[in-house]
Amino acid sequence: MGEKLVVVGQGYVGLPLAMRAVDAGFDVVGVDVDDWRVKRLNAAESYVEDVGDETLSAAHRSGRYLASTDYADAEGFDVCVITVPTPLREGVPDLRHIGSAGESIAPLLRPGATMILESTTYPGTTEEYLRPLLEEGSGLCTPEDFFLGYSPERIDPGNPHWHLENTPKVVSGIDQASLRKVSEFYGRIVRDVVCVSSLQVAELCKLLENTFRHVNIALVNELSIFAQQLGIDVWEAIDAASTKPFGYLRFTPGPGVGGHCLPIDPSYLSWKVKRALGHNFRFVELANDINDHMPDHVVHRLILALNRQGRPLRGSRVLLLGLAYKANAGDCRESPAIEVARALVKLGADVRAADPHVDAYLAPPGIELVAATERELSEADAVVVLTDHDRFDYERVQRVSPFVFDTRRRCRGPNVEHL
Repeated sequence: MGEKLVVVGQGYVGLPLAMRAVDAGFDVVGVDVDDWRVKRLNAAESYVEDVGDETLSAAHRSGRYLASTDYADAEGFDVCVITVPTPLREGVPDLRHIGSAGESIAPLLRPGATMILESTTYPGTTEEYLRPLLEEGSGLCTPEDFFLGYSPERIDPGNPHWHLENTPKVVSGIDQASLRKVSEFYGRIVRDVVCVSSLQVAELCKLLENTFRHVNIALVNELSIFAQQLGIDVWEAIDAASTKPFGYLRFTPGPGVGGHCLPIDPSYLSWKVKRALGHNFRFVELANDINDHMPDHVVHRLILALNRQGRPLRGSRVLLLGLAYKANAGDCRESPAIEVARALVKLGADVRAADPHVDAYLAPPGIELVAATERELSEADAVVVLTDHDRFDYERVQRVSPFVFDTRRRCRGPNVEHL
């Protein structure tokens, strides 16, 4: 028997970690409260793009992977990694999933085991929230009896170049012994481990990464609004600025931000600053305001474009290309495309959507999920590119569609208008 690893949460973060750990020789139990997920995983049917069915089948054939809804299967673990979601509830961090995982795993915690949190959260969560749950439920104390660490996840679904194994992993521990244990564990999983001095530094690191993206996306989104009103092609300006080899990073406009990270994580940091220091994090609040209103801006621009053609939005047939929040992935969490779709339905448009990566049950009510065929493209009064999946044939989209409103600048032509 090899070392036993428990990964709590088998989603976009936990499942790739579990599969990589199997390859590294661990005996892995993937715990998830969703019975539908567990049944699919044990049937070697993946719902995560970065983990193929064959990868799951190989893990099962190895005899070193089991998906389960029962924490009893985690008994005797050496390492446990918690990768559960951390949503917002009415603007306040919701740590219920971390709390439930901590309370459930604590009775199984034994001396010498290592506990690691990967869920994105505000600085102080691991030590001030998770630690007491683990100690109370186990009767043990850290760092005397068990090791405790935090390592922020860096999963980018659908990225063909950067994945778990070759992405540097930031790690931390409640003391030096814990840091050493956490570092040794991830050293078997990834190529490069980056040690930091405290749990809080690692927790802040993740929020900094996502806040950086969030703020810069908000900058180009607002710039795109004003540039359009000034009659300037913001995309050409971005292309020109991108030729600068120093002091500039390329960000592009879009219909908003989505996924678990950008719409949520910066608010965790803003909440912590307000709660601990009594100050508003103005950059985050401004970025939230800009990015949250981009779906409304997309709808407004579409209404104006249809009006110029003498056509009202109500009753018009609109085909949306993409419902996922990012290209080449099926993740619809907090997707701005979903918000655009709901708004268009509410305003009376006949809305259809095409997304080869998204399961039909994820489509909002009132929206039919279709293939982006020539017939669908040609019969739509407007085609709106919301998610720039590579599987869409953009040359055909531009050629066949009467009108295209492209929020991602994948189409060209006289019948195309860009965000």
